[in-house]
Amino acid sequence: MSSPAPSSSAPAPGTQPQGPRRRLHPAWTVAAVAFLALVGAAGFRAAPGVLMVPLQQEFGWSTTVLSAAVSINLVLFGLTAPFAAALMERFGIRAVTATALVLIGAGSALTVLVNQSWQILLTWGLLIGLGTGSMALVFAATIANNWFAKSRGLVIGILTAGSAAGQLVFLPFIALLAQDPGWRQASLLIAAGALAVVPLVLKFLKNSPADAGVLPYGAEEVEHPAGSAKAPEDGPRSNAAVRALQVLKRASRVRTFWALAAGFAICGATTNGLIGTHFIPSAHDHGMPETTAAGLLAVVGIFDIIGTIASGWLTDRFNPRVLLAVYYQFRGIGLLVLPLLLNAEVQPSMIVFVVIYGLDWVATVPPTAAICRETFGADGSVVFGWVFAAHQLGAAAAAIAAGVLRDATGHYTYAWLGAAAMCTIAAVISATIRRNRSSREAEPAAA
Repeated sequence: MSSPAPSSSAPAPGTQPQGPRRRLHPAWTVAAVAFLALVGAAGFRAAPGVLMVPLQQEFGWSTTVLSAAVSINLVLFGLTAPFAAALMERFGIRAVTATALVLIGAGSALTVLVNQSWQILLTWGLLIGLGTGSMALVFAATIANNWFAKSRGLVIGILTAGSAAGQLVFLPFIALLAQDPGWRQASLLIAAGALAVVPLVLKFLKNSPADAGVLPYGAEEVEHPAGSAKAPEDGPRSNAAVRALQVLKRASRVRTFWALAAGFAICGATTNGLIGTHFIPSAHDHGMPETTAAGLLAVVGIFDIIGTIASGWLTDRFNPRVLLAVYYQFRGIGLLVLPLLLNAEVQPSMIVFVVIYGLDWVATVPPTAAICRETFGADGSVVFGWVFAAHQLGAAAAAIAAGVLRDATGHYTYAWLGAAAMCTIAAVISATIRRNRSSREAEPAAA
């Protein structure tokens, strides 16, 4: 008597049971935790503009001194980014992210002990610069490239908006605390925000889809031997610093890299360097209360979230070069008219500026990351790290230059007008980036 035929629902030998279909791909959980990590890391991005005036009032330090601390921060923020991308490939996203958040928390907490100008260079500059650099926008690109095979532009847009959300969440509270009870309590709030995310990162932030036993989101149809789920791009296990420098050497031979770096340097100068650092002091010069100016920057943060997510959606559908040119030119127009809008009271024209500038704030990130990925392939995340380094070098130069101009002339007008001219240059550079030649340009990367 023959044995019963095996049930058709039983898995065939050597195959994995299918089980119930996942309702939510683990990539979205990773993206959600990454978003929260970026929110926690972004607290300091809102701080210098708000804390600059209270520190000047207490210690008598000049705008140039405090701008130098911000510039050191921005330089390290940028130069750490490409090495952080390589470190994430070598040691994993989770370890690097948790360490970065601890550095930010430590640097912000230790700020309450400063009483010498060199100490603010150490806390604001060195510690927080290294921490925020490891949590720079290259982190968003790394998450998107590793975990998503489709909708990368949208994901980068959402994660980039995490930085704006951090500004939105922290800025009003920092401004209120800076006035009463004082700037030290505001610094402790920033430290708490960064450290609060660390447990979530350690528990939920997986390093790769392989760690979760899945394929990247949108790549379910790709088959691997023995049914294994493997991320398409496992990071090399070489020295992270060597890896970052090798990628820079390869990328530096490609014209597109220099075009992106030049445009992003101007992007950094006109966001973190000028508006992020000097908008509140400039508004204060015109008689506007600091809390009011901080509220305006919070509105920038609100519309930044909308604009960056929309930019990610557009990047998945339209030529990213055209998008970059449009973004930069609109930003330049806004900066050109800003000196006419600053006043002791908030006028409707200032609200229009804040909304437009917010929509445009880091809308440049998704198309820039997309061009890096398109042109440099597997090196795309690290290349974006180097491009982001240029962003922060531009921000640092603008932060210190604007501080010097303010001390020399008593106002920021020349800084705003110079930035407007630079935006036009960035628009032209972006529009002339060559169309996709990834198959030829990325060839050296495989060597």
